[in-house]
Amino acid sequence: MTREAYQRKRTEVELMEGDQMSAITEKIAEARAEGDLKENAEYHAQREAQGLLQAKINQIKGQLSRAQIIDMATVPRDEVAFGATVKVLDLDFDDEEEMTLVGAGDEDYDAGKYLITSPVGQGLLGSKIDDVVEIDVPAGTMRFKILEIRYE
Repeated sequence: MTREAYQRKRTEVELMEGDQMSAITEKIAEARAEGDLKENAEYHAQREAQGLLQAKINQIKGQLSRAQIIDMATVPRDEVAFGATVKVLDLDFDDEEEMTLVGAGDEDYDAGKYLITSPVGQGLLGSKIDDVVEIDVPAGTMRFKILEIRYE
C-alpha cells in the first residue's frame, strides 16, 4: 500500500469513528427516548447501522494493521510493479487500455484499478515496454502489448 492510500484509509476510519458513529449514537438515544424498545423499528435500524459501521471500521483497521507501506522511490521505473499505470494494447481486440496496479481495498475494475494479486495484476508484473504478455483468466487468455509504464 502506498503511503497516500494508507493515509486515506486512516482518515476514513477517523471520520467513521467520529462524525458517523456520533450521528448514529444520537439517533439511537432519540429512538430509545420514544419508549418501548421491543417494537421500536427506528431503534433497531440504528443499532443495525451501528453494527455495520463498526464492522467496516474493524475491517479497515485490520487492513491497516497488516499493510506494508511501499516506498515508491524504490520501485523500478522501467518495469511494471506495484503502483504502475500501464498502457496496453489488447491484441485480441486492437484496443488500448490503461490499468493501474493497486493494493487490497483500492481496486475498482471499472476505473481500471486492478488488484496486484489478481490474474491481470500478476500477469503484468515485471513486464517492460514492448513486451507481449499472455494472461490466463477464467474467460480465456488475454494478450497485451505493453505500450507505456508510468508512476504517479
